[in-house]
Amino acid sequence: MFLTGVIIISAIFMGWLFTGYANLRAGNASHRVGDLTTGTDAADAAHAEHEPQSKLQKYIFSEDHKTIAKQYLITGIFWAIIGISLSVMFRLQLGFPDMKVDFLRPLLGDWITESGKIDQDFYLEMVTMHGTIMVFFVLTAGLSGTFSNFLIPLQVGARDMASGFLNMLSYWFFFIASLIMFSSLFVYTGPAGGGWVIYPPLSALPQAHKGSQLGMTLWLISMAFFIVSQLLGGINYITTVINLRTRGMSFSKLPLTVWGFFLTAVLGLISFPVLFSAVLLLIFDRHFGTSFYLSEIYIKGEALPNVGGSPILFQHLFWFLGHPEVYIVILPAFGITSEIMATNARKPIFGYRAMIASMIGIAFLSFIVWGHHMFVSGMNPFLGSVFMFLTLIIAVPSAVKAFNYVTTLWRGNIRFTSAMLFAIGFVSFFISGGVTGIILGNATLDIPLHDTYFVVAHFHLVMGAASAFGLLAGTYHWFPKMFGRMMNERLGYIHFWLTFVGIYLVFFPMHYLGIAGFPRRYYSFTSYDFMKGKFADMNSFITIAAIITFTAQWIFIWNFFYSIFKGRKSVQNPWRSNTLEWTAPINPGHGNWPGELPAVYRWSYDYSKPGAKDDFIPQNVPYSLTLESNLPHENEQIPLEKAIEAQKMNDQFAHPH
Repeated sequence: MFLTGVIIISAIFMGWLFTGYANLRAGNASHRVGDLTTGTDAADAAHAEHEPQSKLQKYIFSEDHKTIAKQYLITGIFWAIIGISLSVMFRLQLGFPDMKVDFLRPLLGDWITESGKIDQDFYLEMVTMHGTIMVFFVLTAGLSGTFSNFLIPLQVGARDMASGFLNMLSYWFFFIASLIMFSSLFVYTGPAGGGWVIYPPLSALPQAHKGSQLGMTLWLISMAFFIVSQLLGGINYITTVINLRTRGMSFSKLPLTVWGFFLTAVLGLISFPVLFSAVLLLIFDRHFGTSFYLSEIYIKGEALPNVGGSPILFQHLFWFLGHPEVYIVILPAFGITSEIMATNARKPIFGYRAMIASMIGIAFLSFIVWGHHMFVSGMNPFLGSVFMFLTLIIAVPSAVKAFNYVTTLWRGNIRFTSAMLFAIGFVSFFISGGVTGIILGNATLDIPLHDTYFVVAHFHLVMGAASAFGLLAGTYHWFPKMFGRMMNERLGYIHFWLTFVGIYLVFFPMHYLGIAGFPRRYYSFTSYDFMKGKFADMNSFITIAAIITFTAQWIFIWNFFYSIFKGRKSVQNPWRSNTLEWTAPINPGHGNWPGELPAVYRWSYDYSKPGAKDDFIPQNVPYSLTLESNLPHENEQIPLEKAIEAQKMNDQFAHPH
């Protein structure tokens, strides 16, 4: 815990350092109305920073937030292919346990046994790597890394992140983590095999089984690099939102996307250092003879010298990150869905302030409910009841969000774009998966269901599928801004319906399997007579649905990469949206806007206002130009427009880099 404190204090210090750096770059502007500080010298220095760059600097080691976002996205797509492929392969074992899979031998090699079956140890390793890849490398880095990088500077009206260099480092630490994790797939003894939660003592003892050997060490090293990447990125996101907002952009005018990214960064900055501590202590136990998590262990009749440790300590440290991690992957999807729904329903988002309050409430409560993952660990029943109470409370702000999404859609002039369909699908998965979360939040019900497929179904719907739909919705919606071209909408519709129906066909039946007692993490259920007749047909059905759903993702892959080069060219604002990113050129350079930065006068959801000439009014349109649609309190903002305009002297606002 001392190490955790040191890391958190260091992170806060770095944040303070970047705050000063950002203020210096901005001419020490506070961005409040009436700040007239000039920064001519700072402007000249800042302008000199972006001399002509080589292709290596521009496309590989880029400090441009937009390029870094694309790097995160394409790396995340690569990892998604690997992660889902692993799930399809171990689903073959579950769906058809007696089938020979020799056709996988060219891919898996010796991990296919002489009898033509998947090796039992490798099965557990595939389950471990699938969970790790999808949770951390796809839904955390792929989602937040992509859209936090791409949208925060564009939507707050900044030239770039507070520190372009550290932003570049955050991606390359992630890339190094990816290389190490990927290399573990080719280790002779196989990758890590202790489950994505890597509970000791299994993960702490290299002699325990194949998946606890070199592959586990590489897993731990990879996660250390990954955590550093997330901390560097999080500090940058927070600093940018606080310090680099353009003229007039108060927190009450921020799009909900930025609120989601901002709170996600706060969650990561507080919780990831705790996982770093857990990983470091586990490395000590594995290689330096310590006993943080080990005590009175016997292997093959031999007593190990470790005493005094507790594997439950690791569970506390892991789930202190593990439960906020659920919201680290879901909060960005909340923000993305809010923006896409308001844009395509042509209505203001319902309950803007309630949406912000619910996200803040979710972020706060996520830190004090980790114990519900440990109801079966021998926890004191009174303590379990406290965690149960807090877990059920977190359903309240979640329900507020679901209600506000539905009411935003109500009587809207809805445009069913591909992005809108995936946003609606996100809400569907979040509601259906969240209902089962209330069931599992009750300790009395969770204990018999904990190690069954009911839990698998729950977290795949509410965390996996919902967050993935947020990622896909954002990709379809902001693809024109990323690449200057449009994705094929017809292919997008086909991709949505196959994926949406397929996911429900995969995970909804798992609830019934779990209630019937089907255990998770089992290599072969046919080893038990009472399971053979009950679960065979259902598992076969789920596996077939999973294969079809996986195949549908290649439609997206083709659409994505083909559209980058051959897609129909986009106009500047194809969705007629209000937020600032659509005021930038179609292919913005490093600095985003060629002239002065746009000023902000209104919130980001002025859609379909009575009396307005168009059904949308961008944030940079002054109230003095929309007198016919202004509300009384909006007319009161007109005298402040001159004060906002007076801030343009500052380099951060007036001069491109």
